[in-house]
Order: sequence, then C-alpha cells, then structure tokens
Amino acid sequence: MGNRVGREDYEWVYTDQPHADRRKEILAKYPEIKSLMGPDQRLKWIVCMMVGIQFLAFYLVKDLDWKWVLFWTYAFGSCINHSMTLAIHEISHNTAFGNSKAMWNRYFAMFANLPIGLPYSASFKRYHLDHHRYLGGDGIDVDIPTDFEGWFFCTRLRKFVWIILQPLFYAVRPLCINPKPVSQLELTNVAVQLCFDVLLYWTWGAKPMVYMLAGSMLGMGLHPISGHFIAEHYMFLKGHETYSYYGCLNLLTFNVGYHNEHHDFPSIPGRRLPLVKKIAPEYYDDLPQYTSWVRVLYDFITDDTLSPYSRIKRKLKGEVKQEIGRSLAPPGQWPWGVAAAVCSSDMDTRPDSLEGVLKVLSADPDGSCAAGRMRVSCRQRGNGNSETELYSNTTASNKNGSF
Repeated sequence: MGNRVGREDYEWVYTDQPHADRRKEILAKYPEIKSLMGPDQRLKWIVCMMVGIQFLAFYLVKDLDWKWVLFWTYAFGSCINHSMTLAIHEISHNTAFGNSKAMWNRYFAMFANLPIGLPYSASFKRYHLDHHRYLGGDGIDVDIPTDFEGWFFCTRLRKFVWIILQPLFYAVRPLCINPKPVSQLELTNVAVQLCFDVLLYWTWGAKPMVYMLAGSMLGMGLHPISGHFIAEHYMFLKGHETYSYYGCLNLLTFNVGYHNEHHDFPSIPGRRLPLVKKIAPEYYDDLPQYTSWVRVLYDFITDDTLSPYSRIKRKLKGEVKQEIGRSLAPPGQWPWGVAAAVCSSDMDTRPDSLEGVLKVLSADPDGSCAAGRMRVSCRQRGNGNSETELYSNTTASNKNGSF
C-alpha cells in the first residue's frame, strides 16, 4: 500500500485534441449525423420524474431509523443524485429546451440541482464548456487534477482516499486553477438552493438533509458510477486521452459513457449518442474502451503506474479572452453596451476575432443573432447573465471552434 507511483508530472503533448478533426471528418462522410443534434424532448420529463422521486424519498426517510437512512442514502440516494449531476451535464449543452431558449436550460438546471443539496449547476456550465473547447488546456481545463493532487496522492492508500474525496476536489479545483468572477446566475443558484435546503430541514427535519447531502457526497466518491470520472480521460494507455464505456450503467447516466462520441458531438443528446457509433462504427470500434467502471476504479488504485498525474496536458496557443477587449472602441461606443458575447454549446462555427464578434452582433439590433447553427447573444456590462464568455483566439486544442 506504500509503493509510490512512478509518474511525477502530467503527460505533456504538443498536438491538438483529436475530437475536432474527427468530428469534421465524420460529418463530411456522414452528414446525416447533423440530424441527431438538437434538444431531447424526453429529457425534461425524465429529470422531473427523478426530482419527484427524490422528493418522495425525502418524505419517506424522515421517519426511518438512522441505520436505514444511511443504508438508503448509499444504496439509492447516491445513485439518483449522481445521475442528477449528469442530467445537469446534459442540460449544460442546452439539450433540454434547445439553444433558442438558453436561459430556460439554465433555470431548469437549477431545478434539477435541488435534490443534490449543493449549488452546482450554474458554475458547472461555465467551466464545463472550457473542458470541451480546451481539453487538457493548462490553466483552463479544471477537470485536470492540480499539481498537489498528483504529488500527494501517489500511493495506493492515498489514491483510495483521493477517490473518496473526489467531490471536494471537484469543488475546490476551479478556485485553484481558473477562478472566475461570480456571475448573477451563480448567485441565483446559491439563493435558490439555500432556500430549498432550509425549507426541507424546516419541514421534515435532519434525516432528509443527511440523505440528500450524504447521498451527493457518497455518489460522487467511492461509488460504482463515479468510475466515469476516471474512465473518461485518465491515460490508461499512452497517447489516448478520451475513452468510452459501453456498459449497462449508461442507463443511469444519460450515456455519459459514450465519451468519445460526446466530445466529438457535444450538441447531440446522450440518448442519441449510440446512434453516432452505429452510423460511424469505423471511427469508434477500434478506440480503447471500457466495460466496467468498477474495474476502472480498482485498476486505478492498484496500478502503480497510474495517479492523478495520468492526464494529457497541453499548452494553449494564444490568450483565452473572457471579456471583449477595449481595443476596437471605448466601452461607451459598443452597441447596446455589449461587454461580452455569449455562445451556445453546439455551434458549428464561431467568430475567431473581435471584428467577427462585432459583425455577428450588429446583424440584429436585439442582440440575438443566428448564423447557421450559431446563436450569439449579448449582455449589458456588469449584469453577469452570460452563459459563457467568448473565447476569441484559437488554441492548440481546437482550431475549428467547436465545443
């Protein structure tokens, strides 16, 4: 249990991530895949059902003995709550109501967030799109463990503890790697969640609160479903940074196991990702894949060549712009007081310069423009209601601008 892992650094590469080029190649060969893009009309009803099930569980556990509260917390609540986090992942790609109703997706994600107990959805949206666009990007992709995690959790016992503490590190990591100003949506998310938690405690007492919060922590820690955290991008085979899983737990996780397919086509809802593999099998059948997330957890702990450092990392080419610069005009001369451009998560193209942003924004005086599958909206300076800030320069990880 005390053997140290051999890795002392990340796997640094100087190549682009593979998903953009593969996406372009697949679409050229199978243009019908575009028909799979767009909202999943079933998603909103499935999420409502899951939230309702947890509300019923809150009521049922309030009179149970504590031993049964803890049992059902791990056996049932942890599964539902982890599944809810992946529902929020789906909604972050605007697959509930589509890009034309982007804010509906944001508020619906807050609704899905309620049984998790901790405000999560608004921040997840902001950072997750960075993960797609800048996969492995140094200082940008907060899915990659910090240097401290790689240095300290370097033995089997420590890796075991690290897996248990995954929820903590996922919460703290953005503050260490890529802190962003708090947005109005994040404040709203916190306020809504706190009101719900207080109401739950005041109505039914401490047991539902423990069931809810402990279920979230346990479900994202040492749990069979949490194997996807490691399975998705940890480098079990040298040179491969994204892996798919085709096992039965996809039924509980909105097909997040189809991870190569998801990164190639993030605008396709999880329910339709198996169709991507079916249409273009030659692009996926020969890629490394998993059949068991439990085995992934076991191998990660026991294999002395694996650690939190087992991630591919790349330097970015050019600066990442989170606010439109002031070089083209003083702030007061920007149309409608535009401070930032907001891009949806499934656009096929995006402006790659500030001039391009202005051109798109000026096409429609109400600040909401469409060009092909791209939707660009704008916000007034300081109100923070953007979905995600525009990244104006290309990077090593993605040159065609797809998420």
